[in-house]
Amino acid sequence: MPARTKAKAKTLTPALSQREREPSTLVLPTTVVGSFSVPEWLERLKTDYYQRRISSAYLQEIHEVAIKAALKDQEKAGVEIVSDGELRRDNDLDYFLARIPGVEIPHLAKAYYYDYFDAYVRHPLPSHDATDSLGLVDDLRFTRTYTDRPVKFSLTGPYSLARRLRNEAYADQADLVMDLARILNREARALAEAGAAILQVDEPFLAGYPEHAELAIRAVNTVFEGVGGAGADGPKRALHVCYGNRYARPAWEGHYDFLFPAVLEAEIDQLVLELARRGDEDLELFRRYPSDHLALGLGVIDVKSTQVEPVEVVAARIRRGLDVLPADRLLVNPDCGLRHLPPEAARAKLRAMRDGADLVRAEVLGHA
Repeated sequence: MPARTKAKAKTLTPALSQREREPSTLVLPTTVVGSFSVPEWLERLKTDYYQRRISSAYLQEIHEVAIKAALKDQEKAGVEIVSDGELRRDNDLDYFLARIPGVEIPHLAKAYYYDYFDAYVRHPLPSHDATDSLGLVDDLRFTRTYTDRPVKFSLTGPYSLARRLRNEAYADQADLVMDLARILNREARALAEAGAAILQVDEPFLAGYPEHAELAIRAVNTVFEGVGGAGADGPKRALHVCYGNRYARPAWEGHYDFLFPAVLEAEIDQLVLELARRGDEDLELFRRYPSDHLALGLGVIDVKSTQVEPVEVVAARIRRGLDVLPADRLLVNPDCGLRHLPPEAARAKLRAMRDGADLVRAEVLGHA
């Protein structure tokens, strides 16, 4: 980065007040999708827990240390909307399935922490029982205790959760998806009340079953029922759809056209997409299907590669986003979670993301 440009960017990013840190007042705010790098020592200790070498109380202490470190890493990189790194979660599903009432998991041991449980639904879920909680509010409150920045909190969506469940109770799979959505809605309302700045539903399995996009959108709307909305206080509502990120490999390939126009019926404020790895061809969907409110979480960092993007490459990707949407409807984020990147690569990529956003932010503010 040229010295003059860097200096200008720095002068435009002073210490922010609490109000200025709110997602609605930032220009091209930087954020994460959810997960943060899982260091090898944490992988080993998580696996030790499932092999009964350490206690749950000890693992909880370890998780808290790891989350504090992840928050500090994000803050030092300059990320403006942070997450807990999802470091309490083994993968994208089990943390939720183990908490959902009515889901049966016969064997809780794992050979490796990242493996999936075998989970069953043998009876209809108690989706209308308002007394049950998944306990996620405690996670959010812990995170907010250790940062003064807005916090994004993600929920794995009902469609993806249903794909991994062995359904022995519902004749129609859609009924299982909608019951899961009702259970998640209670949690979403509680998380909104507890102060999440962005509440995000992740649907990592949807790209593999594009014919079910309308069902998935209907379920997302149920999750967000009574949460946020136009003119309402509360979190911004986001939907993240990618092409899979298990072991930093895509599970599917394709284009996001399967989401449109159905996603325009989603009760969401932001659509968070994987675009850096795959190129920006799908940005044209925002021209073909215009919306007067939907913001884009623009993926500008390839999480399936350890190579750190040059700042100017990041800036160029953001500028292409500005070709189709105004700055007040763009957020800057990695493609997906950072779970599978080595810690140093994750930190360096976040710094490059923030520096690229600073470059373009300076241009936008200079033209304003």
